[in-house]
Amino acid sequence: MTNISIQSDPPLSAEQTLPTMYDLPSENQEEAGLPDEFHYLQPELLRQTFQPHNWYPNLLFCGSDMNLYYDVKHPSWYKRPDWFGVVGVPRLYEEQDMRLSYVVWQEGVNPLVVVELLSPGTEDEDLGQKVRTLGKPATKWEVYEQILRVPYYVTFSRYTNKMQGFHLVGDRYQTAELTNGRLLIPSIELSLGLWQGSYSNIERLWLRWMSMEGDLIPTPEEKAVAAQQQAINAEERATNAEERATNAEVQADRLAAKLRELGIDPNELS
Repeated sequence: MTNISIQSDPPLSAEQTLPTMYDLPSENQEEAGLPDEFHYLQPELLRQTFQPHNWYPNLLFCGSDMNLYYDVKHPSWYKRPDWFGVVGVPRLYEEQDMRLSYVVWQEGVNPLVVVELLSPGTEDEDLGQKVRTLGKPATKWEVYEQILRVPYYVTFSRYTNKMQGFHLVGDRYQTAELTNGRLLIPSIELSLGLWQGSYSNIERLWLRWMSMEGDLIPTPEEKAVAAQQQAINAEERATNAEERATNAEVQADRLAAKLRELGIDPNELS
């Protein structure tokens, strides 16, 4: 009979230096090439509209298609969410540099919400239907639910236009109850829902952040258009007021001339 010994991971020593953002690669070694255009535009719309009013902008971070390192005992293991949002960390790494990756044991704060955009090749894993292979890293669902314990997890398919929200209850994800089709996240006073509109000159159904009441959080472009329209409206109001003043002055001059024809001095009228 052969004896099989199982070796556990050695404990981390106090002198051991853990890898940082600069040590861990930012490239995806497993999947060559870049994601499709939708996987670029949709996360960007989420980033632009992720604006919690109860958090300072310099304490918010959004990552998209970025390596998320989650296990200090296996520092080379990572997941690559399509989009994730973190509150309570500096916008810049150590307040001075743009991030190459997000390393949870360096940051000290796990994501509040993760979004995965479903595609045929990843849908099973994104929805927790893929079984973990023995000896391999945990699946995305297991990492988000059991290791990082991300409070909110959202999936969206551009093929079916279906959004699904999950909320961590205890130690498991449960399907979240949507309010008017939106996932409410009270801690940041925002909701996440679907919006039919044009973004980057593409009309379709998009996933975007809104207020708790369902009002759209504007993108920088939308803010600029709104400001321009306000300026145009203000100019039109000023022009109209000037025209009314001019017309009133003309009417007053005509009335004064008529009174003089009748032998009445308009200056003597009270």
